[in-house]
Amino acid sequence: MRIPVRVLCAAACLFALAGCASAPDFKLASLLPGASEDSPPPPPATPEITGSTPLAGENDLAVKDALLGGAEGDDLALGKRHYREKNYGLAEQHFRRAAEKLPRDGEAWLGLAASYDRLKRYELADRAYREALAIFGPRPEVINNIGYSYLLRGDLRRARVKFAEAQAKDPGNPTIANNIALVDEAARRRKGLN
Repeated sequence: MRIPVRVLCAAACLFALAGCASAPDFKLASLLPGASEDSPPPPPATPEITGSTPLAGENDLAVKDALLGGAEGDDLALGKRHYREKNYGLAEQHFRRAAEKLPRDGEAWLGLAASYDRLKRYELADRAYREALAIFGPRPEVINNIGYSYLLRGDLRRARVKFAEAQAKDPGNPTIANNIALVDEAARRRKGLN
């Protein structure tokens, strides 16, 4: 009995991913320079935006659909994976496809914006952030991500304004507080105070 190569490949991939099922879910909070899965995350971070799209590894059907390209959310999952692996060009392609397929998927737009930030395509990042704002509204997580974008650009004043706006909406959020401390420290260094 001959087993088609595609079935064997899918079975091998499912077996390999079975060990990944217990891995923590991807969150936009993990999208930081220098972050790796083995090292603890640095204090400044972009907060998570959770969506309803299943990730590969959550259940057998989601894994199978992601492997065979049948799930609507497979580009979103692939974008997240490539972003974690610091393959920002591939992440951008998958997030863009996900946003094209489901234009009201705010998580796809945020991932696309973060990818554009890493590729230093800031005008496109701004457009993607506008789309995310139109979907999510001015949630503190989105505003914080925009502030982090300005921080990556070196625009400390605008970054500080966005972080303060996010903190006003969520005063107890430690991620936003850490980002404010980070931008304040960068501003002190820029002025030569440290």
